[in-house]
Amino acid sequence: MPFQPLSRRTFLRGVGVSMALPWLESLPVWGDDKPARSASEAPVRFAALFSGNGFHRNEWWAKGEGKTLEFGKVLEPLVPHRDKTLFVRGLYNAEALIGGIHSCQTGNLLSGAHLEPGGAIKSGTSCDQVIAEKTKGQTKVPSLVLACEPSIAAVHKNYSMVYSSHISWSSPTTPVPLELYPALAFDRLFRDEVGKADKSVLDAVREDANGYKGKVSAADRHRLDEYLNSVREVEQRIEQAGKNGRLQGWRPTLDKPDMKRPADGVPQDIDQHMRLMCDILVLAFRTDTTRVCTLKLNNDHSSLRFPHLKVDYMIHHLLSHTDNADWLKVNQFFISQLAYIAKKMDEVQEGERTLLDNSMLMYCSSMMSGHHNNDQLPVVLVGRGGGQMKTGRILDYTGKPNRKMCSLYLALMEKAGVRLTEFGDSKERLAEV
Repeated sequence: MPFQPLSRRTFLRGVGVSMALPWLESLPVWGDDKPARSASEAPVRFAALFSGNGFHRNEWWAKGEGKTLEFGKVLEPLVPHRDKTLFVRGLYNAEALIGGIHSCQTGNLLSGAHLEPGGAIKSGTSCDQVIAEKTKGQTKVPSLVLACEPSIAAVHKNYSMVYSSHISWSSPTTPVPLELYPALAFDRLFRDEVGKADKSVLDAVREDANGYKGKVSAADRHRLDEYLNSVREVEQRIEQAGKNGRLQGWRPTLDKPDMKRPADGVPQDIDQHMRLMCDILVLAFRTDTTRVCTLKLNNDHSSLRFPHLKVDYMIHHLLSHTDNADWLKVNQFFISQLAYIAKKMDEVQEGERTLLDNSMLMYCSSMMSGHHNNDQLPVVLVGRGGGQMKTGRILDYTGKPNRKMCSLYLALMEKAGVRLTEFGDSKERLAEV
């Protein structure tokens, strides 16, 4: 007997574990009682990716359109996805022009809010958390806030460095806690209680999963097997993360740790750390465990080093002032994380579209380059927002009256099903997006 369409989320369940099903064409599971989209249509996901200190000032550019869209060297990793990319030029946050550098350019990146100086902490609710709040109850996890560099506790140029460390805010005075640990982020998606379990997530839900296989189409059985295998692969990689003993960056007198690395710790190598977080983001969207994610690859005023790129002589923040070949190499490494996510998501078919087609990935920084210029911000979007976005284009708002970042957020939030008349400092969405 075929499944009846469901109006709420459907989960595979086991002892202490629940795991949302992926999109299955023969099992409509998306939406709520009054969905804006068809009950059997995959939802729109939104992710904001961030890296601090901007990019090489001569190599962040684009020209052309469609499959002939050309990119500057910073964006070269996105060439395979250029027909699903929107390059946005000329947007800025007016409030970020006030005050000092770094902190006051970052803390309101996703809100456009005025930042409280003097070491106080007061910003504005960020657009990702507005979506998460409006869609609460439709997914197991309202939003996932991931990071690859810890928060900074200090004051710089009269502004708290908390602003430099957080782009996601659940209220004007509450930055969302960062999840730095891949294992804990993974647990939050799939375990009912975060912490160690006696068996893997897949082992816990296997019986329930096998029960579904007899009730869905052959194509869906293949899709379910593929999905379960991808969960297992990430589980295994998390178990191995950091066990090779390599250390990132400056090396003290010991050339390897003199104690066993904690099983649930942060991976020691930034390339491994970022890649795991990218995989978890894809899994989170693929399973519809959440539809909202921010991934902060580093802080503004970052102290990361990049020995895997043979760029280990200067921290990220200082390197950003150079505009040299190594800075370009680091820029491409960061953009390659977005390209990796896009590739993984574009390989997942969801009906007539792919997971990437059903998503909006926004990559931005708090300044155009390491020279602190933020009268316009670097913004690139990948994905088609469930078919609502025409991509392979350049949108240039330079010199136009409405070039507020919050106008972009109004447009993106509407495509995610959240319709507001105003947000931050804007009352007008960007109609072209």
